[in-house]
Amino acid sequence: MTKGLTCDVVVVGAGMVGAASALYAARAGLDVVLVDRGPVAGGTTGAGEGNVLVSDKEPGPELELALLSGRLWADVAAEPGVAKAIEYEVKGGVVVASGAAGLSALEGLAGRQRTAGVETVPVGPDELHDVEPHLAKGLAGGVLYPQDAQVMPTLAAAHLVRLARGAGTTLRTGRPVTEVLRTTDGAVRGVRTPQGDIHAPAVVNAAGTWGGELAALAGTSLPVLPRRGFVLVTEPLPPRTVRHKVYAADYVADVASDSAALQTSPVVEGTAAGPVLIGASRERVGFDRSFSLPVARALAAGATRLFPFLSKVRAMRGYLGFRPYMPDHLPAIGPDARVPGLFHACGHEGAGIGLATGTGHLIAQALTEKTPDLDLTLFRPDRFSEEGV
Repeated sequence: MTKGLTCDVVVVGAGMVGAASALYAARAGLDVVLVDRGPVAGGTTGAGEGNVLVSDKEPGPELELALLSGRLWADVAAEPGVAKAIEYEVKGGVVVASGAAGLSALEGLAGRQRTAGVETVPVGPDELHDVEPHLAKGLAGGVLYPQDAQVMPTLAAAHLVRLARGAGTTLRTGRPVTEVLRTTDGAVRGVRTPQGDIHAPAVVNAAGTWGGELAALAGTSLPVLPRRGFVLVTEPLPPRTVRHKVYAADYVADVASDSAALQTSPVVEGTAAGPVLIGASRERVGFDRSFSLPVARALAAGATRLFPFLSKVRAMRGYLGFRPYMPDHLPAIGPDARVPGLFHACGHEGAGIGLATGTGHLIAQALTEKTPDLDLTLFRPDRFSEEGV
């Protein structure tokens, strides 16, 4: 088994989660090879908005992971030159409700989140325009979440890879994994690519939306499905025209929905470069990359309801991506009991950028057989199989 080993662990997938997994594993003293069939951030990460959120999560394991990840993002951003390089900004999030019923539900969620360690600040209808001067009039109120942050996803993933390489990681892009190599007793011994085999006693599945395909190559299963989403990008606007990430309260329900049908709810946020990003849509249509004019119109209509001034702003482009959806809306994190040496770090749906640092940290702890900072029971990869239920 040891003959021909090239590293301690192969991380498959150079998106944000794979980059973070490689970084923390390398900093834990492991010899890491990070491999991807395309470029760094060439999949879901490159189509993301860069959200590092706690505001959209109910109390439970995902919120615990988000709080851990937020602290770790702050630690990474505090390293010399990193915050500027990745456009890290703790801008805060504002969730708004249009009516009394929506506000009551939002305040109930905020109360539960506060008990779990989230900072929440109620914002009355008369205070909304102090927080966001360009918001529509007549909204019932909202909640400010000071911990919500943002990064520029492609820059952030590239910089995490750069840090990982500085810690000794070897990067191999343009190398699709065609087989997960296994011993006669079923344990992982590396991966096969068209450019050659990479031998290792551990493989981390950070393949995002394609995580189910990689699991199948290892002889097991993971029910990851693509959930398509569109984002509109406006022309550059003056700094702080939109000060926070702002979204309607029904966005949280859309995130948690199991429906395959199209769902849209307005999400608006500015960027350091000036353009405003407008989302969010969700639908399960496989890997259909067709542009949908009805979705674009729905996003624009929702955004102008929140910020009427946007009706006079040009949308310069739109793009789409595929979120790695899991049936219970929790990622798979940790060792796979069915395949010795296989670890999973995928299925984060639209939260992978924000949850990447915590996931990578937990994967490194699992790889080095340390007690993880969070209980991984509810994230276990075999939870969907008959023997794991």
